[in-house]
Amino acid sequence: MTRVLIAEDEPLMRERLVGLLATSWPEADIVMVAENGNDAWDGFLEHEPDVVFLDIRMPGLSGLEVAGRIGDNAHVVFVTAYDQYAVDAFDAGAVDYLLKPVQADRMERAVARIRAKLSKPPADLGDLLRHLKSALPGAPVEKMKWIKATVGRQIRLIDVDEVLFFQSDSKYTRVVLADSEALVRIPLKDLLGGLDSDRFWQIHRGTLVKVSAIAAVEKLDAERMQVLLRGCDEKLAVSRTFTHLFRD
Repeated sequence: MTRVLIAEDEPLMRERLVGLLATSWPEADIVMVAENGNDAWDGFLEHEPDVVFLDIRMPGLSGLEVAGRIGDNAHVVFVTAYDQYAVDAFDAGAVDYLLKPVQADRMERAVARIRAKLSKPPADLGDLLRHLKSALPGAPVEKMKWIKATVGRQIRLIDVDEVLFFQSDSKYTRVVLADSEALVRIPLKDLLGGLDSDRFWQIHRGTLVKVSAIAAVEKLDAERMQVLLRGCDEKLAVSRTFTHLFRD
């Protein structure tokens, strides 16, 4: 059974997508319906769906950012209202798209295309995502520069540039620096949208690491890797979903 995740922030459109997909592809297993990009990415890591329907504009991580993190680990269908900008780009790419308001016949065609592709590896979205990011309207999002963290009895203001990695720890997130560490109550998935994805890579469901702090990547076996850091003795596990970051 094909596992499907749907991410759409508009309630009525979310219900419509679920209903149309249930009609067009009744044997598909909808493993999650997310209301924003952060939950979509967290749900992807948890459920590892085969197909993901992503609204391009969502709170937190955008659909494009989620797709960039998914890479070639799933087949992606974008949901968009920006036909003026998107149609040519999508038609030139290897993924499908649905224009809002989504119609039943269009969903049926999208499902037919997806099912035909399931026997093949998902498409590389790199070129398409770069094109869309430059073509779609919208002001750039200001990225996080400082973070408030608890250190003993103090609330410390930490420069993000000083952070080596973030790691989930029960109800908190560890913020690890070269000479100290702190705790924040912000879930890791909520940090994702505020950090620059070119500077901080997610290498595990519970770990974000600063790229410039990576000294080396060590292969443990055919499936497992771990990251070695500058200025820190801890070794960070790389989960299978993120090994593509270190290929070649």
